[in-house]
Order: sequence, then C-alpha cells, then structure tokens
Amino acid sequence: MTDWTEKLPEAARTYLENRRLDEVECIISDLPGIARGKAMPANKFAKQEYFHLPDSIFYQTITGDWSEAAGEEGFIERDMILKPDFSTASAAPWTADWTLQVIHDAYDRKGQPISYSPRNVLKRVVDLYHKQGWKPVVAPEMEFYLVARNLDPARDIEPMMGRSGRPAAARQAYSMSAVDEFGPVIDDIYDFAEAQGLEIDGITQEGGAGQLEINLRHGSPVKLADEVFYFKRLIREAALRHNCFATFMAKPIANEPGSAMHIHHSVIDMETGQNLFSGPQGGETDAFFHFIGGLQTHLPKAIAVLAPYVNSYRRYVRDHAAPINLAWGRDNRTTGIRVPLSGPVSRRVENRLAGMDCNPYLGIAVSLACGYLGLMEEKRAGPSFKGDAYEGEEDIPRVMGDALDLFDDAKDLHQVLGPDFARVYTIVKRAEYEEFLQVISPWEREHLLLNV
Repeated sequence: MTDWTEKLPEAARTYLENRRLDEVECIISDLPGIARGKAMPANKFAKQEYFHLPDSIFYQTITGDWSEAAGEEGFIERDMILKPDFSTASAAPWTADWTLQVIHDAYDRKGQPISYSPRNVLKRVVDLYHKQGWKPVVAPEMEFYLVARNLDPARDIEPMMGRSGRPAAARQAYSMSAVDEFGPVIDDIYDFAEAQGLEIDGITQEGGAGQLEINLRHGSPVKLADEVFYFKRLIREAALRHNCFATFMAKPIANEPGSAMHIHHSVIDMETGQNLFSGPQGGETDAFFHFIGGLQTHLPKAIAVLAPYVNSYRRYVRDHAAPINLAWGRDNRTTGIRVPLSGPVSRRVENRLAGMDCNPYLGIAVSLACGYLGLMEEKRAGPSFKGDAYEGEEDIPRVMGDALDLFDDAKDLHQVLGPDFARVYTIVKRAEYEEFLQVISPWEREHLLLNV
C-alpha cells in the first residue's frame, strides 16, 4: 500500500480492498458544475503532488465557446496548479476497471487560491463565517427528471418508460408505486452511492412525470457541495445503464414542475455548539430574523447565480411548485423562504429559489452569502406570510438579463463572494445570454412567420 492510499476515506479503501487500482480521475468543477480534469494511471498519480490545467476552463460557456473573461493579460491560458483533496477520494463504480475520483483545488503559481474556482468561492464564504465564530450547516435537496433518451434538440423531452411499460405519470407526488416504476435506476443510484460513501436521507417521487427528489443529510457546506457534484454524475451514469437520461435542467418539460435544489441552512456558535437561531429558552433569536432578512434583501441580486441559464426562469411559475417572491413563512411551501417544522436544536431556514441547474458550490455559496450579509448588517425580516404566497406580488427577476443587471450592481455581494469571481461570472453569463438571443425559437416561427 502506497503512502497516498493511506489518506483515503474509509469508503474508498473498502472499495479497493483486495483489488488493484487502475486509474485516478483528477477532477475540478468549472462554472456550470461540469467535472473537468485528467484521467491517469494510478502509478502515475502516486508519483505527483499536483497537475496543471489552464485557467481558461473557467472562461468557457455552457456551449463550449469562450468568453472575454481572461483579464488584462489576455487569453494566454495560464496553467493553474491543481492539488488533490484526499478527503474527497471516491469510487467511480460505473467504470469498467477500478477507478477513483479525487476532487482538486486550484491555486496560482504563488500558492494563492484561484478566486473564481467554484469550490474556492464557497470556501471563502465559509471562512467569513468562521471568522465570526460561526459554523454554517446546510442540507441540499436534489430534484431531477428521468426522461426518455433524446438525441434531437428540436424534439420535446418526454418522460422515461417505466418498469410497467408505460411512460412515467405526472401528478403522483410521494407515490411509492411511481417510485417503483424507476426501481432498477434507483437500485443503481443506491449501489453507486454506497460504493462512493455518500449517504442518502431519502428518495421520493415529486409532482412531475419522472421527477424524483433525493435528500442529503445536513453537514459542512463544502462537503455537501462535493456530494451534490458527485451525485449529479452518478445519477446520470445510473440512468444511462437503463436506456434513459437523467436531467438537472430547471424546466425540462413544459407544463410540468421545475427541478429545484432547495438549501436548508442553520448556523452554529463554534464556542458553545448552540444553534444561533435558537435562544436559551428555545425561542427564535435576532440572528434567526437577521438571516431571513439577509435572504429577503440580497437574494434578488443573487438570482443570476441560483438560476444561471435562460431556462432557469421558466421554473418560477405561479402555482407550479416554485416560488415567485421572497415572502417567508413557517411550514409554507408556497413561500420562497420557508421555515420547516423543527425543534430549537434543528431550527433552520430553507431557500427554495435555487434551481437544480445551478453549480452546487456557487448556489450554496451565494445563499450563505446573503444570510451572512443579513447577520452582519442586522437586517430584520419582514412579517411572516400567512396563506398562499402565490397570491402575493412577484419580486424576483423573470429573465436572465434582468438578473445579471442586478448581480452587476451587487457590490456588497461581490465583496463576500470575491470581486474577481463576480467579474468572471458576469462576463461568462453575458456571453451565454447573448448567444441565446441569436437563436430563433419554434414559437417565433410558428406565430410570427406568416402573421406579422
């Protein structure tokens, strides 16, 4: 056994027990959350402390084009130094040989973290909490669709064929029969997750046709973002084994609910171990209301990160399982900010605005950043909403361009996330948006070609 394998988590060591490791995938998340990196023979990985990738991976749009985000020196594709975080080593159980994945962190030549690497952005926000003596805790919920294989972008996305031979049915939320329809895919998801040491808190059928939700146990923001990053890949691989696709698009099917990544937050006092949101007698504290106030004040400026694509805004539809405003309420799923039923120890705040298409590192980072600003500025939440929040006014941007304008002006948010990250993110997203605006849609051809 070589020295580096002794640093592996227990699940990775168990996976390799009595087996010869063939390959190591050295990976890092780009801005969309795609795994970039290199695969190399295990014996080659054992001999190196780091490897290089060009910083241009963070300037690339979702379509593969390049934005003008390289800065003053121009597009020279400077090498970054990528160092492994061995605590993230995890099996890649869908591969034909014995393979591990290891998430890496990106540094410049002086050893400073690359400020626009998504994992580094989240670490920066968590460090700000730590400097105040606070430990943020999060629990993400992942919604996604299992759909029929679709090789033609011009064709509508359709639900996958279930075990019964019928297409997955809509409006069957929490149905165990509906979950059984996807049994073979779910079995592989469980098996892959176990091999990777990832703990699933539960799987449920959501309201859409072929839409599922996986809940994760609460924990460290960086660790949970790593898990969502890994889960997206393993779910896709499980689906491919059964002749279907897993999609994390915010709104893949018209007239069906969108897919969210709800984020539950709490904050622990590092000195006492107590939940900052609960007082000595178990009541709600000023910090609890300040955190919610921060979300209400700053989330509109953060939507461009939580809803990163033009498709993301199709999810915010009145009466369609996604919020349309920043009202907050207790045990109320129509509000954008929800306080679930819980005791004082587990009191938490749920942000329901993030789409499942967002980068998990950036989505969690910007949500925590809004709460952090509320705590620091002592923003007070407005009154809790009673009743159906869909009857209230819309107060979040509905198109990508408006969201980017708000993000551009959010200098307070930029300081928390990192000004250089904000610069790069805006440029990349503007490039994507401009490219989308050049596309003529089927709706335009159908209704405008001969009628105007």
